[in-house]
Amino acid sequence: MSSGAAALLGLTAIVGALCGLLMFAAMRFMSAAGGRQRSARAADQQASTLSAALEDAIAQLRAKERAMAARAEESERLSSEIISSLASGLIVVASDGATRIINPVARRLLELGDEALRGDYHTLLDEPALSQTIDECLANGKAILRRTVDLPEGRRRASRFGVTVSPLFDASGHLHGAVCLFTDLTAVQQLEEQLRLKQSLATVGELTAGIAHEFRNGLATIHGYSKLLNPDTLPEQARPYVEGIRAEAVALGEIVTNFLNFARPAQLALTDIDLGTLCARVVDDARDEARKLGGEVSLIGEFGLIQGDEVLLRQAFSNLLRNAIEACAGASIAPSVQVHGLLDTTAGTCTVTVDDNGPGIPPNARERIFQPFFTSKGHGTGLGLALVQKIVVSHNGRISVATSPGGGARLQVVLPIL
Repeated sequence: MSSGAAALLGLTAIVGALCGLLMFAAMRFMSAAGGRQRSARAADQQASTLSAALEDAIAQLRAKERAMAARAEESERLSSEIISSLASGLIVVASDGATRIINPVARRLLELGDEALRGDYHTLLDEPALSQTIDECLANGKAILRRTVDLPEGRRRASRFGVTVSPLFDASGHLHGAVCLFTDLTAVQQLEEQLRLKQSLATVGELTAGIAHEFRNGLATIHGYSKLLNPDTLPEQARPYVEGIRAEAVALGEIVTNFLNFARPAQLALTDIDLGTLCARVVDDARDEARKLGGEVSLIGEFGLIQGDEVLLRQAFSNLLRNAIEACAGASIAPSVQVHGLLDTTAGTCTVTVDDNGPGIPPNARERIFQPFFTSKGHGTGLGLALVQKIVVSHNGRISVATSPGGGARLQVVLPIL
């Protein structure tokens, strides 16, 4: 109940007590007067009239009390609905650090349980970057507007917030708390990164496609002339060199062709695809190779329907599994590769994770792992993962690298679902 309703209730009680005293005094007065001038019946009638008037006044006060209580409850309900319906996270804290209010969006973004509604906000948030922003507002009493706060990746889905913190002052102008509003900017950040990557890939394609064509033409000429050399007419010691020229020209030609395929803008033949079925086929193809090395490839989890180019996506996931198997084989480890699907209908995505038990990817190589021609293997062109990233990005997805629970490599592909 609000303070206004409580005050009105107290006033009603006081008025009731006064009315009782007035009635008692009036009855005594009229009784005494009736002995001298009026009859007892007339005194009773006047007392009844006065009593009815007083009861009516009390009833009106009680009606006003109920109306004020109803308005207070309506105000509290409306405030609660507004807080719960905010699209942004809301946290209200006191100057002593106590958390006063935290709305459902804030609990979801920070992945807090329903029981975590009270306590010091430093402990509750467990995010120094966010709590320090609130500290700053409480320290100087000034609002902090639209600050971008980055949180450590991997701890929760949301990793970037747009934060506004405003100080709370009482009627005397004393600071007694702060209001923190924050919005999830992670999706915006990912879209910006995808756009930058697409622009970068387009620039690389434009700059190198012409050069690659010239290289391929030159290699074709070298290979053609080498075929004109008849080994039977050459000295014995020269024949291996001619074969070496031919083999190297063919190998370089394949590299140039692969690079042209990478640099060429992706032309997607979009269809509705059951991602689980596609991954199952890729796993079946890779399983034979893994078993030859004494290993296994497994598929678990939940996938979903996506829209994409089935040929390109199959190529991308095949490259990921091939890399995982080759990494294990290169370290003389029987490959154990797991493909895991995680469907998130709330986010509208499906995450496909490829874990292996190989030696993993060194931290200093992770930033370069998707660059063209970068490879940590003793063979290959270094275009496999670069092409995978290009295919994923062209499907409005993203790919990341980490360490698997077993210490090997983890590649995660996130794609939008239908």
